[in-house]
Amino acid sequence: MKIKLILFLLLPGAAMAQYLINGILFMESPRASHTATLLQDGRVLIAGGVNESCCSPSDPPLASAEIYDPATPSLTSAGNMTTGRSGHTATLLPDGRVLIVGGDSSNGTAEFYDPSTGKFTATGSLLMPQSGFNATLLSNGKVLITGGADAELFDPSTGQFTSAGPYVASLTGGFTTNATTSTLLPDGTVLFAGEPAAQIYNPATATFSLSGSMYVSFSGSQVAPDYVDGQTATLLLNGTVLVAGGANEDFGIFNSTELYNPASGAFVPAASMLSPREDHTATLLPDGTVLMAGGLSEHCDGNSCFFSGSESNMELYDPTKGTFSFAGYMLYPRVSHTATLLNTGDVLIAGGDAWGGFDLNYGSLAQVELYHPAFVSSPPALFSAAGGAPGQGAVWHATTGQLASSQTPAVAGEILSMYVRGLAEGGAIPPQVAVGGRLAEILYFGDAPGYPGYYQVNFSLPSGLTPGPGVPVRLNYLSRTSNEIAIAVQ
Repeated sequence: MKIKLILFLLLPGAAMAQYLINGILFMESPRASHTATLLQDGRVLIAGGVNESCCSPSDPPLASAEIYDPATPSLTSAGNMTTGRSGHTATLLPDGRVLIVGGDSSNGTAEFYDPSTGKFTATGSLLMPQSGFNATLLSNGKVLITGGADAELFDPSTGQFTSAGPYVASLTGGFTTNATTSTLLPDGTVLFAGEPAAQIYNPATATFSLSGSMYVSFSGSQVAPDYVDGQTATLLLNGTVLVAGGANEDFGIFNSTELYNPASGAFVPAASMLSPREDHTATLLPDGTVLMAGGLSEHCDGNSCFFSGSESNMELYDPTKGTFSFAGYMLYPRVSHTATLLNTGDVLIAGGDAWGGFDLNYGSLAQVELYHPAFVSSPPALFSAAGGAPGQGAVWHATTGQLASSQTPAVAGEILSMYVRGLAEGGAIPPQVAVGGRLAEILYFGDAPGYPGYYQVNFSLPSGLTPGPGVPVRLNYLSRTSNEIAIAVQ
């Protein structure tokens, strides 16, 4: 496991030469509290954030965006959003567009980025402007907005935000801060982690309910702070959720972690990280380990602890062993950066702020770098039908075994089956299947009988599709999107 520099062969007049210094790729602007979204074609949209110089921490949010292309590799301008944003969200939708919501100075506005046109366009606005919140794509295709203020739902088909119902009343006040995470669970509900107890959102009933009490350790003892800011929550391949780190003004920065079990609704203490971390990144890798990178930290000596600034060190959590291990150093210490799992299996680490001890802000970073894990896997892959029409996918009617082709098109509500490469053996996280830009209900995913190394996915064809012989089908798994195939829909 190691960090590798992004290197280029410089050609005369190369368009990207102005962004290269000593072989390291730089974004067009330093930025922190930005977003980085893996697109369906494997490129990454990096948008917004703030460029905080060491002497002017109140600089306005950035409207600029850029595209990282791992095939080149290079960074190119993607134009400007409709407004500057930092602390916003960016969610890849089933149709390939990116929904960008809220953020500082945005007045609650939202917009789409369409990779097919390279354009940003405005859509509906939040019912209440907010920043420092979460956006979660639900299994029904809507996007749940939680954490900054009252919960809201965005419907891509109408472009409108509506209320998602109230939080549990006794905990509402604690959720007006940056103290929450939002994690889609395998059953389609959403874990909304926040001290002193968590909540579960059920899309079927549009209600929040209390879940188990959370565990945080400080100086070897369990404590119950009224909030924990800057923690991460990562859905593991086995279906449990690893909640890690964070900070509280009374207790400092935590290195403790806990595991949430959806079956029991309970949190249990887990191994401690090697370093305390706040506003770090946690990236689930295809082998099931979790890469923790950067964040603010502190060092303790005897009975006293002191703020040590942003970290460059990384560590890996191994769920099978329940332990953390050292994973090397980034080239730069970072906090409020992004870490994006690429189709190549590498992790793109971009931007962030650099802080020194005694609360010294050295400003935002423009540098990007790649983490190369020991185990690398390809993104999920779908199969085309041999001898079929161009693009015809190997997707068949579950009842007859016939291809969903022009001769026997699929109809809304029926069950279709297909084979897939690239899922995790025995994993509990369901893939997402988009047909014609709409999410399908997953009925089964697991080993393909008699075909080692292959997986079978059964899904129900969604309604409202435009009929035709070449309706596109894609599968998304662990944030990585498969190639596109096509089926016929009646």
